Amino acid sequence: LICLAAVSLEEDSTSDVLWLGSVEEITSPNRGTSTRYSALNYFSFTEICICCGSFKVHTQHPLFHGGICSLCTENFLETFFLYDDDGLQSYCTICCSGKILLMCDEPTCNRGYCFKCLDVLVSPGTAEKVKAMNTWLCFMCLPLSSHGLLQKKQRWRTKLKCFYDQESNHFKIYRPVPAWDRKPISILSLFDNITPGKLLPFQCKALSEYEHFKKQKVLKSVQFHQVKEWGPFDFIFGSTPPVGNSYDHPPAWYFYQYYQILQYGKPLENSERPFFWMFVDNLVLTEEDRDTASRFFKVHRKCISSPHNCCSLLSSLLLIIIIIFLLCV
Repeated sequence: LICLAAVSLEEDSTSDVLWLGSVEEITSPNRGTSTRYSALNYFSFTEICICCGSFKVHTQHPLFHGGICSLCTENFLETFFLYDDDGLQSYCTICCSGKILLMCDEPTCNRGYCFKCLDVLVSPGTAEKVKAMNTWLCFMCLPLSSHGLLQKKQRWRTKLKCFYDQESNHFKIYRPVPAWDRKPISILSLFDNITPGKLLPFQCKALSEYEHFKKQKVLKSVQFHQVKEWGPFDFIFGSTPPVGNSYDHPPAWYFYQYYQILQYGKPLENSERPFFWMFVDNLVLTEEDRDTASRFFKVHRKCISSPHNCCSLLSSLLLIIIIIFLLCV
């Protein structure tokens, strides 16, 4: 983080500090100041993204009254809780973009705001006025809820949690495929064979043979370019070795290798092709490695016990797997 301090020559004056984020600026689409300011004056806040001025509103901003588009929503989810080494927010509290931030002087606050949001949402010239102040408290710290066009929401902490719960943990629903158009499922199995029990999410009855499946590749070592050649896949499965078996690698290696291969094998985010993944830890990962895996996959792990085995699951089909498991035991 780069810090520029403009120190007055007078001995009794204090320093005004501007905190600059990463040299690489994160920008939102349509971030023209005049365009966004004009739109906010002529349209309802709920009909426009207050981050970039787009009219393609996806949902409502969690902290301030106004809409937010899908691109800014994704950016918000990824960067809002990013902090620099000094503990200060890396990007603007409102738009989660910007390069130069004005930081709040409240000791317990770590929030920053970009020049464009201040000039557009509060009033033109606000950024320069704040820059000239020796002490400035931000909009989240002040008791007033309205500052120009910027209106802080009541109970914003609760709304922020709901925003993350709804947007980051949503389940994608695919269109049902007619029976006459259904094709065999293409599966990539990493480090272990897939037993019939592990295929319960796809067929509720036990399978005696794999004739329903187009191909199943069992890999113990793989090069990433091969994943593209063998794909596309409908389901990518991976697991750690069972307890008591010998390991060719440290237990955490299987998780990291699986995660990297998954990035190559899964379809693009906007693809309509159904895709699912599952990673099974046979309780050989350490607690720290399990927490890391949950953070990487952005899902909570679930421990499932049976009379013959106990394992920890991470999957895009976690809810379905648990329901089927409960029905089958």
